[in-house]
Amino acid sequence: MKYGVNRVTLVGNVGDDPKVIEKNGEVQSAAFPFATSETYKDNEGQEVTQTQWHRCKVWKKAAGIVQKYVKKGDSLYIEGKVVYNRWTDKEGAEHYGTEIVVENFLFLKSRAAQE
Repeated sequence: MKYGVNRVTLVGNVGDDPKVIEKNGEVQSAAFPFATSETYKDNEGQEVTQTQWHRCKVWKKAAGIVQKYVKKGDSLYIEGKVVYNRWTDKEGAEHYGTEIVVENFLFLKSRAAQE
């Protein structure tokens, strides 16, 4: 197959204030943990909530917007793609990671409504 789709849509909450990387006074990227939750009833009728954590990364101009406006606890709608990373540390051990590269996001509640 010549074409493929790598598209992620998430609705959830920011788990911590974004960590921003700047170079020469300009924002290069911002990263933050993002929680999505699913609630269902188990066989005994008890409500169960499962939370999944995602590592999100935003680049360039959007990272500047994230730096200014996104805070821990904000509810967001996120669109992006999944990226898998592999690296070797100083001791030679290989590590793997998965992150969501955010291409678009929307605030689901205004700051005034959240407070």
